[in-house]
Amino acid sequence: MTPEVLLADESISGRLARLYRMHASGIKLDLGMTRSVLERLGHPENAWPSVHVAGTNGKGSVCAMLESMLRAAGLKTGLYTSPHLVRFNERIRVSGAEITDGALADIIPAVEREARAAAAAPGGRELTFFEFTTALAFEHFRREGVRIAVLETGMGGRLDATNTAAPDVSVITGISVEHTAYLGPDIPSIAREKAGIIKRNTPVVVGPMPPEALGAVRAAADGAGSRLVQAGDMVNVSRLSAGLRGQKIRVHIPDGSLGTLTLPLAGRHQLANCGVALAAMLTLAERRSIQWPPELLKAGLERVEWPGRFQVVSERPVTVLDGAHNPDGAASLAAALRETLPGVPIALVAGVCADKDYARILSCFSGMVRRFYAVPVASERSLAPEVLAQAGRGFGWDSEPATLGDAWARAREWAGANGGAVCVAGSLFLVGEALRRLASDAEKGEALRA
Repeated sequence: MTPEVLLADESISGRLARLYRMHASGIKLDLGMTRSVLERLGHPENAWPSVHVAGTNGKGSVCAMLESMLRAAGLKTGLYTSPHLVRFNERIRVSGAEITDGALADIIPAVEREARAAAAAPGGRELTFFEFTTALAFEHFRREGVRIAVLETGMGGRLDATNTAAPDVSVITGISVEHTAYLGPDIPSIAREKAGIIKRNTPVVVGPMPPEALGAVRAAADGAGSRLVQAGDMVNVSRLSAGLRGQKIRVHIPDGSLGTLTLPLAGRHQLANCGVALAAMLTLAERRSIQWPPELLKAGLERVEWPGRFQVVSERPVTVLDGAHNPDGAASLAAALRETLPGVPIALVAGVCADKDYARILSCFSGMVRRFYAVPVASERSLAPEVLAQAGRGFGWDSEPATLGDAWARAREWAGANGGAVCVAGSLFLVGEALRRLASDAEKGEALRA
């Protein structure tokens, strides 16, 4: 972080550019600096209750459903998620509204000031991007007077910057192998890191996970004297019908049935996520001795929005964007494509980071893909498109490396001519690029019409 004096009229783009430069600090898994800055800010993390969500896949969807139900119940909500798709502001929301550029311009200097002081103290260091952004979100929630915040971990849990909050309920959606360089080499190790969000005498809600993961989480809960709630024991979610833009489901909770509702998130995997979100809501109600009217829970689920996850951006040809970036996520995406587009040939546009198991990710789409365009990801960790294309050829696909712009145009042209569909996947960074391209194309179209 540079120590220059901030100018009152400095542009928000300048402030954000300085914030992005913190990426050079890499990942630092410890809570000391985040705690130090939060203390200097006057502990904004203590100004609101929260629900803290960790997990390998599904945590963003669960956070979105939780926040939507809490907002439907009339609460002023904070939502902190990562990464963003198009704009930094997406990461920090109050009652569904992204943090404004004006609020960022006010809060960034305040956090920078305390971060510089913490870095100058004995044993101090510069904050990482995620540590700074977490402090920024917490301070914004305090200034806005949120009644409850929903917090998504960035990586792991135990040493994640969000773990400086003291939640009313902890949630672990599911666990599979990821980030082994940081979280450990196997499922039990990763489970123990994610279970680090469990606080003493604080209930933890868990989704479906392998037995060895559940065993590690249960041991952590027992050690903290915290009740472990398996979402499937509390909530039953069944599907009545499915489509490209969502699914009709039936929900049973301990006090009865919510009846049928339309969940605007596609894919069978969202049934489990919905069950986890509802179980967390019910556990929070028990903790706070309140009761959520069923119609409000239903309304919240029916209004949920979570871009970049099986997001249909066109129907001529069908074009789906999904941030699936690991084998489990890719398997869920592939299953959703098979369910909603049975027998339809797929033109896959994919880019991945080099630390991902790209061969297993691609294998999930075996038998569906006819054309494959391997593209770069806007990250220093991007896998070379030539390497990814070669892996695609190993599955018998007609594969080639391309830029996103060329791949986008050629995939849609091929799908239109062959009765196919387009799927963009492999990275949330890539989905964000695709959404920016769509927005740019729409603006150009409006300009031409004007």
